[in-house]
Amino acid sequence: MSPRRQKNGGTRFPDAPLDGPLLEVDNVKTMFKTPRGLVHAVDGVEFTLERGKTIGIVGESGCGKSVLSRSIMGLLPNNVVREGSIRFEGNEIGHAVGEEMRHFWGTQMSMVFQDPMTSLNPVMRIGNQITESLRYHLDVSKDYANEAALALLQSVGIPEAKRRLREYPHQLSGGMRQRVMIAIALACGPKLLFADEPTTALDVTVQAQILDLLQQQQRERFMAMVLVTHDLGVVAGRTDDIAVMYAGRIVEKAPTRLLFSETRHPYTEALLKSIPKLAQPSHMRLDAIAGRPPDLVNPPPGCKFAPRCPYAQARCLVEEPPLDDSATPGHAFRCFYPVGSNEGKDALARNLAAGATASGRPVFAEGDALATGTVVV
Repeated sequence: MSPRRQKNGGTRFPDAPLDGPLLEVDNVKTMFKTPRGLVHAVDGVEFTLERGKTIGIVGESGCGKSVLSRSIMGLLPNNVVREGSIRFEGNEIGHAVGEEMRHFWGTQMSMVFQDPMTSLNPVMRIGNQITESLRYHLDVSKDYANEAALALLQSVGIPEAKRRLREYPHQLSGGMRQRVMIAIALACGPKLLFADEPTTALDVTVQAQILDLLQQQQRERFMAMVLVTHDLGVVAGRTDDIAVMYAGRIVEKAPTRLLFSETRHPYTEALLKSIPKLAQPSHMRLDAIAGRPPDLVNPPPGCKFAPRCPYAQARCLVEEPPLDDSATPGHAFRCFYPVGSNEGKDALARNLAAGATASGRPVFAEGDALATGTVVV
């Protein structure tokens, strides 16, 4: 269904060798200019994504997940300072803006945004929104674009697709609007898809359907995908690798199964503990991560998670741990006292005996404390 020529931007970029990485992100930094100073939203992120693979970017709100995705896509406002290298099929795009990135949008990489109601044009019919993308990027006729739009809606599971082409976004449910967004993103056959919190505004049953749809489309098209979410449960079983972000940095990355079975960073452990479990008694207090993320204009010295970490020692408050590879291939983390290690066990035992961490955060054994603001481990 995908023609070889682009209507806007000339001939498509030649395909890189299939055995090379599709996306290489190297020491990327994204800083916003504000009256208070530079906000270090993304601070030295590195990862590689192979063709046909899926990586999950996980972390709580404000950790830099969405800004990282938009940095790679080049979808940033003017008050931004960008550093580092971003290579797509060997082409450096880290500093490309405007017309330079139009060569890549749609045909090479696309994005599914959080809220389809604000992403779709409310006064434009669904069919026109899909064909607009096809006719702008590809040299196709109006009839071909209409046929492709119908096939796309059918492929993403929208019932009565022909009738939906004539409807407006407000006439569709939230789940159907998100399926339309996916159809638009896939219209020109991109090699890389960013899914930025694609299920945030949907109920639980529809969330599962949308995630299954994304996974199915990714496999059928041999398309690489970056799945951005705050929920580790969303990426479990749907990604090949996971990178956990905190305060603009990756604090742990590993193959998906390995991250769950051999968690090493305390922040990753805290995210896993915060997920409700069916085996827990009814009305049981959920484990929450006490405190708040640091100020990204004036971040504290040392480990950025130390003020909230139950393992924190004096060293953590003054030294920032590097992202080191573990003994297991593909697994890296930033921590002096990793979860599950002898150093981590000793650090936690010292803090439990003292009743507080080196940062002064109260810490108690499970069940010993219910007061707000304590760290329960």
